[in-house]
Amino acid sequence: MFTGIVEELGEITAVENLGDACRFRLRGSIVTEGAKHGDSIAVNGVCLTVVEHEGDEFTADVMAETLDRSSLGALGVGSRVNLERPTAVGARLGGHIVQGHVDGTGEVLERKPSEHWEIIKISLPADLSRYVVEKGSITVDGISLTVMDAGPDYFTVSLIPTTLDLTTLGLKQPGAPVNLEVDVVAKYVERLLASSQGAGK
Repeated sequence: MFTGIVEELGEITAVENLGDACRFRLRGSIVTEGAKHGDSIAVNGVCLTVVEHEGDEFTADVMAETLDRSSLGALGVGSRVNLERPTAVGARLGGHIVQGHVDGTGEVLERKPSEHWEIIKISLPADLSRYVVEKGSITVDGISLTVMDAGPDYFTVSLIPTTLDLTTLGLKQPGAPVNLEVDVVAKYVERLLASSQGAGK
């Protein structure tokens, strides 16, 4: 489990095509500290498994399903990525519960800079809109954010300077894809309500 509090802005240093998958080599001095084979690291909000670790770099295999359902397939050598290790039991939950299981992708639609923050509008797939509410939580490229405004096919978030400086959202311009993970609690509630309504028929 992750919290959506990005630990560092890493970089993809190599991409190996494996046919029905690919292997990324990524650099991140913080997340590789103490890393070992089999550990999980979230890359732009996608939970990946460490295959190899050497120095401040690690490799992770990404299957075709993940490449198709996330924005990882659009990344290449030199791409900057958000990195986060799983939260430790007993640690503070700084963001919200993030599984690292991407629900879909959106697109940066526009950016509105202000003196001390910036508002970003992001497109929202129709099948995810019911899970996104004003003042609720959403994960964008692995970043736990609060929804400012939620429409039928978009939502907006407000970013402070720290988020702009330390994550990919400080770099992405209109047209750029982003990974989205909605609040898992909303999905569980929907499932439970559907089950109870079905049982009452």
